[in-house]
Amino acid sequence: VLPFPSQVVYNRVGKCGSRTVVLLLRILSEKHGFNLVTSDIHNKTRLTKNEQMELIKNISTAEQPYLFTRHVHFLNFSRFGGDQPVYINIIRDPINRFLSNYFFRRFGDWRGEQNHMIRTPSMRQEERYLDINVCILENYPECSNPRLFYIIPYFCGQHPRCREPGEWALERAKLNVNENFLLVGILEELEDVLLLLERFLPHYFKDVLSIYKNPEHRKLGNLTVTVKKTVPSPEAIQILYQRMRYEYEFYYYVKEQFHLLKRKFGLKSHIRKPRPRPEFFIPSPLETEEPIDDEEEDDEKWLEDIYKR
Repeated sequence: VLPFPSQVVYNRVGKCGSRTVVLLLRILSEKHGFNLVTSDIHNKTRLTKNEQMELIKNISTAEQPYLFTRHVHFLNFSRFGGDQPVYINIIRDPINRFLSNYFFRRFGDWRGEQNHMIRTPSMRQEERYLDINVCILENYPECSNPRLFYIIPYFCGQHPRCREPGEWALERAKLNVNENFLLVGILEELEDVLLLLERFLPHYFKDVLSIYKNPEHRKLGNLTVTVKKTVPSPEAIQILYQRMRYEYEFYYYVKEQFHLLKRKFGLKSHIRKPRPRPEFFIPSPLETEEPIDDEEEDDEKWLEDIYKR
């Protein structure tokens, strides 16, 4: 029996499918008997040193096995003398994530079109109906740096420089992905993410894919889709892409690592056929479709090494 971790942290990135995954975790925690620890704090991802110490203390004393989830930038437990848990996360195409958040803040989702009034009650009407192209092309704060530097800090951590768009934060985020995260998946290939989570963490995720594919769960998941989303102009998309170049470098890095992991376990990365009206005109690296078959390392030995980190 492999030493599966009894402490897992899902420091979920906003608008990257986390509500879907949390719905699954609630079902799985009852099914498998692990302790799902969630937080009601959704808008405080950066913490002071004392807040970090307090949160780490509270997490570390939770009944094990536990899975803790919250929108929070990476926390270094070992810095405060705690045992470093296994981290998991999911990210998505940065522009898609930004647009989902932009329209969700304004118009909510299918759970109730008025729920945006609860989330953003102070938003003025002219701001709520601000055209996305105007926001981008006229350089409104919401559509410019550093507001667009969103995904990387979740992996870089709590250091103040993690919030500054640049190489330092990017490289630190990559390092943490390699050293502290068991899996960082991409939302565009969610079923494969769930397959790997079930393989790596069966005590938590066994049968997750069958639950996810269940029509009743799909019905619930559809309610979390953001409404009234529109696609910006190609010019606006290109401007966003330039402003988010560090986010895209990180996204492509994670995507490449995720595909390597998939090939290692025999999952092929299929290139989707382009849609009649593609959402974005952004180039992406070529993906190898065939699984790598020259890896001699035993799969279970590889997993064991991961868990000992």
